[in-house]
Amino acid sequence: MAKPNIIYFVADQMREDALHHAGCEASLTPNFDGLLEEGVSFANAYCQNPVCVPSRCSFLTGLYPHTTGHRTMHFLQDPDEPNFLRTMKNNGYEVVWIGRNDVIPGDRPKTDYCDYYFDGIHEGNWRDHTSSVAALASQIPQAVDPTVPGYYSHYIGRISYEKAHYKGSDWSCLEQALQYLEDKKKSGNEKPFFLYLTLGFPHPPYACEDPYYSRIDRTKIAPRRPNMTDLKDKPAMAQGICRNQNLDAWLEDNYAELKATYLAMVHRFDAQFGILTSKLKELDLYDNSSLFVFSDHGDYTGDYGIAEKVQNCFEDPISNIPLLIKPAQCFPVKPRQSQALVELVDLCQTVCDMTGIETEYVQFGQSLLPVLAGSEQHKDAVFCEGGRIHGETWAMEKGHGPASPYYPRLSEQCKEGPEHTKATMIRMGNLKYVKRLYEKDELYDLDQDPLELHNIIDDPAYANEVLKMKDRMLTFYQETADIVPNRKDQR
Repeated sequence: MAKPNIIYFVADQMREDALHHAGCEASLTPNFDGLLEEGVSFANAYCQNPVCVPSRCSFLTGLYPHTTGHRTMHFLQDPDEPNFLRTMKNNGYEVVWIGRNDVIPGDRPKTDYCDYYFDGIHEGNWRDHTSSVAALASQIPQAVDPTVPGYYSHYIGRISYEKAHYKGSDWSCLEQALQYLEDKKKSGNEKPFFLYLTLGFPHPPYACEDPYYSRIDRTKIAPRRPNMTDLKDKPAMAQGICRNQNLDAWLEDNYAELKATYLAMVHRFDAQFGILTSKLKELDLYDNSSLFVFSDHGDYTGDYGIAEKVQNCFEDPISNIPLLIKPAQCFPVKPRQSQALVELVDLCQTVCDMTGIETEYVQFGQSLLPVLAGSEQHKDAVFCEGGRIHGETWAMEKGHGPASPYYPRLSEQCKEGPEHTKATMIRMGNLKYVKRLYEKDELYDLDQDPLELHNIIDDPAYANEVLKMKDRMLTFYQETADIVPNRKDQR
C-alpha cells in the first residue's frame, strides 16, 4: 500500500474559538466546518508556548520548548538538533516547505530539511521568510504612525486587494503549493510528499481585503472578556500590556471591529484551505493525503483589553488552538468534535504512526490515531510554558522604542520584576493551574469560569487538586527535562 501524503496547513496566531463549529456565530469557516464530515476537530488542543518560535521548534520536533531551551523569539534550532522535516526527508518523503520559518536561522541553508523551500518571496532554498504581515504594515500609513488613536491595537481594517495580493503574501505561498501539486501529478513521480504550508494569517496587523472583510456580520460579535487591569490576582505581564496598549478610550464598537477583521482573516484562511483541497481532489491526491490544520498559538483579539499575544500567559485565547485532522482513507476515523486533551507535540508521533517512520531521537508526543478512530481517552494533562529567569537579559528582545507596535509588550519584557518570568500551565480535566516562579500562581475552574476571570488559587476547596497538579507537573518536568543524543562520543 502506498504511503500517505502528509499536509500541514498552518495558521499563525489563530485561536480555537474562531471556528464557526466551535461556537463562534460571527465566524465563517465553511471548509473547516465541512471537514467534520470526514475528520476530527479537537476542541481542547493546546500549543506548548504561546508565541511563534518556541511553539514551532516544539511541534516540528515533538519536544517541549524547555527540553532544548527554546524560550525566546531569537534562539532558533542549532544544526544538530532534531527536526521532523529532516526526519521525513531522510525516510523517503519529498518535503516541500512553503511559507513561514521561525525554526531554522535565516542564514543557514534549508536543504538539510526539505527538497524545496519557498519563503513567500524568493525561491532560493536559503533565504529566510519575510513576514507578509510585516511587509503589509510598512505599506499602510495607519500602521506606522504612532499618532493614530489605537496605534498599539494593531488594527488596520479593510485593505485593498492589491495590497493583500502582492508578492510575499499568503496568496503567493498558496499559488506555489498548487503549482507544486500540479507538477507532481504531471511528473508521474509517486514518491510520497510532506507539504508544510505555513501561512501568515491571521497574525496582526488586523487587516483584510474584500470580500472577506465585508462578509463578517458585526452584530454577531460576542462580548469581549473584561480588561486585565480590572481583574484580581492576574499576572504582572498581562496587566502591564493592558496598561501600555492604553485602549481605554476605545468604545466596544472599536473592539468589535477589531474582532470582526480578525474573523475576516480567519475566513480568508479557511477559503485558501478550500482552494487547496479542491486542487487535491482535482488531481486525485485527496484520498491518500492526511491533512492537518492547526495554528502555532492563539491571539487575545481584544479580550482582557489586550491585542496580540504574550510569552508567559496561558488564557485559552492564546493557548487553545484549532487542530483538525482528516486522515488518509486507509485510517479509521469517527468524524466529530473531540473533547480529548491534546497537544501540538502529538503531531510528530501521529505522523510516524501513519507513515511507519521512527524518529532517530526520543520525542514526547502521543499518537492521535486512537482518538481519530473514536477514543476520547488520550492524555490526562496538557502543558504550555514560557518566560525567563532573572538575569537572562538576552531573552528580553531589546531595541524596540515607542514607535514599535510591539512596544507595550516588549517594554514589559525588559523589566526585571516578575513580568517576563517563567511560568508553566497545566490543564487536567476542567482545572487549569499556572505555576509562576516569581509571583502568585493561578487556578481556574473552566466549568464554573470558562472566561478565566476569577483566580481561585487561594480557595481552600481546591487545595488538594492543586497539590495533585503540582505533583503531575513535577513528573512532567522529570520526564521531559532533557534528551540524550543518539550517538556515542569518543572518551
